[in-house]
Amino acid sequence: MNLFAAFAETVARRRYHPAIFWGEAQLAYDWIAQRTAWLSRALTRDFGVARGDRVAVWLKNCPEFPAALFGVWRAGGVVTVINNFLKPEEVAFILGDSGARVVITDHSLAENQARLAALRPELKFLRIEDFGALAEADAPAPADLNESDLAALLYTSGTTGHPKGAMLTHGNFLSNVRSCFVCLDFHDEDRLLVLLPQFHSFMFTVGTLCPLLQGASVVLVKSVSPFKHVLDDIVHRRATMLPAVPPIHRALAGLPAGMELPSLRLCISGGAPLPLEVLKQFHARFPKLPLIEGYGPTESSPVATVNPIHGTPKAGSVGLPIPGVELSIRDDDGQELPVGTTGELCIRGPNVMRGYWNQPEETAKTIRDAWLYTGDIGHRDADGFYYITDRKKDMLLVNGINVYPREVEEVIHRFPGVKDAAVIGVPDARRGEQPLAFVVLAEGVALDEKALHDFVREKLADYKVPRHFRVLPALPRNATGKVLKTALRELAK
Repeated sequence: MNLFAAFAETVARRRYHPAIFWGEAQLAYDWIAQRTAWLSRALTRDFGVARGDRVAVWLKNCPEFPAALFGVWRAGGVVTVINNFLKPEEVAFILGDSGARVVITDHSLAENQARLAALRPELKFLRIEDFGALAEADAPAPADLNESDLAALLYTSGTTGHPKGAMLTHGNFLSNVRSCFVCLDFHDEDRLLVLLPQFHSFMFTVGTLCPLLQGASVVLVKSVSPFKHVLDDIVHRRATMLPAVPPIHRALAGLPAGMELPSLRLCISGGAPLPLEVLKQFHARFPKLPLIEGYGPTESSPVATVNPIHGTPKAGSVGLPIPGVELSIRDDDGQELPVGTTGELCIRGPNVMRGYWNQPEETAKTIRDAWLYTGDIGHRDADGFYYITDRKKDMLLVNGINVYPREVEEVIHRFPGVKDAAVIGVPDARRGEQPLAFVVLAEGVALDEKALHDFVREKLADYKVPRHFRVLPALPRNATGKVLKTALRELAK
């Protein structure tokens, strides 16, 4: 079994059922299947893609996104998912690291494509505007892949300052999807609202693979601004499930009295910690609508825990392990800790990645004795519920997307006149966190904050760019020279 084969089974029984709602369009499973077949033929015949070749998917949210995934898998390729907020220089690194030579993209990224092509002239681009319909019988036979074959490289930034490609297999995703079917009680008539980026691991699995392998429908939101568009899609398309990050649930909790969303049966929060105050406000506004929190890093495909929808969820908890997955709280020596004791959250199960692409040392640090060491700090209570209390690494979460300070710091260091730099996260009611930069300037240099901001923004995705830069005479450091970010957080208050 592989992901394309699983999708083909769904198409066989749901061919003319709505798969995607996109604005006023209603697209059936057959629509995706025809474009999957066309893309598979184009990749193999025109672009020479063979089994195991990496193919990049660089798209904004669109109905063609799943066709791109299943088309690559039908051809035997490995999907390299590109965050569409990244700048061409950042994309160039991922393509070089993964070895992808074919990029599936669209006209809205044309300017970035031109810059990327100048950086990597060997690339070939296949645009979704060229996608055509093709009967499945006219496409090449699907590649003979199994669950152990690599399905995707999902890049997650690392403490080294360079992104790392999490190697996820067909079996990793299939096991995660099957577990989600059970713990989220998926059924054929569900309509899942997708407003978060499809490239995000949360939406890749829960928002794309789960509904389309179940035979359900995706309500794909064209624009989240103004928020009225989201509400219109929920009501007009009778969406039943809403997976989202905490700011979305905060917005729902603030809806005026009398505005009801009767079709929704379940809201799921992931991608970032759900503040207890938001949960309280949501339940006060929608007392009969469950809002449950889950957890999981990209490296676990990504879902690892979720609060029960049949039973009693616990506020502040990320829930219980999903079916087939084990969790453990461990100390720095890898010893399991007792109930109530804080340590590093570790995951073991068929959803855990094979490792990091071309990074055996990072893989060995992260996966030990089949346990995935997440870098997240938390504890387990007597009922088996897990809680996330902190992050071992200095990662920020901006709108649920990972941002690693060192990557930002290295860019700031390149600005003329900057002698030293450190980046921390500060709380933000709308985005969860925002990067804040502290800089030390060379003697006699005055900070031109706008010029520095523009410099960083040119090289990094907008969500990674600090909104403010604060000048210090020197960064606080300990005896070994390590920057004391706890002291910087105090200064930021």
